Amino acid sequence: MDKSKRPVLKSKRSFRRRLPPIGSGDRIDYRNMSLISRFISEQGKILSKRVNRLTLKQQRLITIAIKQARILSLLPFLNNEKQFERTESTPRTTGPRTRN
Repeated sequence: MDKSKRPVLKSKRSFRRRLPPIGSGDRIDYRNMSLISRFISEQGKILSKRVNRLTLKQQRLITIAIKQARILSLLPFLNNEKQFERTESTPRTTGPRTRN
């Protein structure tokens, strides 16, 4: 059999299609905290559309819902506990300073 008569075999990669993160019954709303919290990083940042695997319309609605929840104090603007912890520092002097 010569090369021109060979059947062309395409490599069929089996891949598992990932399910969309938002189902058809899920409502994108600022009160739906279980849904909104999936699209926020550990630091409190909104994850990108590419990371979330959302459509442009869904990403816009998620962003609006997150911002509304932040304004209504349902979500923190920053989720950084280390920012408020005090590290060991030198003690301050409370008395009047004296010159030597």
